[in-house]
Amino acid sequence: MFVSTEDATPSFKGFTLILPAVSVGNVGQLAVDLVISTLNMPKVGHFHTDCLIPMVGNDPYSSSEQVSTNAEVYLHSDLKLAVLQIRSPVLQNKVKSFRKLLVSWIKSSGFFRTVLLSSSHAYQRDDQQLEGSALRYLLSPALQDVGDTLRELGWAELEKVSAFPGINDSEKRLYIPGGGVTKGLYSDCCAESVPLAVVLLFCSEGDNVPDAFTLTNHLNDWLHLLEKSPQGSTPWRAPSSWRLLFGSGIPPLLF
Repeated sequence: MFVSTEDATPSFKGFTLILPAVSVGNVGQLAVDLVISTLNMPKVGHFHTDCLIPMVGNDPYSSSEQVSTNAEVYLHSDLKLAVLQIRSPVLQNKVKSFRKLLVSWIKSSGFFRTVLLSSSHAYQRDDQQLEGSALRYLLSPALQDVGDTLRELGWAELEKVSAFPGINDSEKRLYIPGGGVTKGLYSDCCAESVPLAVVLLFCSEGDNVPDAFTLTNHLNDWLHLLEKSPQGSTPWRAPSSWRLLFGSGIPPLLF
């Protein structure tokens, strides 16, 4: 359930919700960090649930004395944008409960549309998915009207793959290896008539900061969250917490 930082719960009606899947390379979470940090979005509450691994830490976006938890909500009223940042994995036996909780909150809050940022293992692509960009999208039936816009941007819809490769190639299925709750949440939103767009990137584990910038640039092409510079680049600002993304470095006294 959503718990507001203020006495009055903010209204999300008509807002766009962006949230990440905890997926390969943490690309969706890194991309959400970029959006929150660059737009300087204030925290308006947290998502209280026993479905996520508990965690607490320092404020990842400033040197304030506030603490951060495993699921927090940020708001930008002018852009009618809400962001749910998820910082820890879903407990294995709570995946369905977490998806149900998310869908219920999305529906009750009256969000105009929801955008799920995700990723999938690059090494498990089939032949047709090797062509073109590493970016793919999925749209629930309630959001099919933006399909033409995404195709005009050069985006490709995620291809279904053979359910039984080499045995029966006529039967296709949706396959998102390494995507966490992506496939299940997409299926739930289709069944519940929730307007959902999945935007994902094929990638590999490692330094996935470049993948996060790529994903946010594509997202900005669609949602126009930030104006591009005269050179055509988007001035995303990495949060201060990224300085220790790979630890504090090797102590020079070792040498």
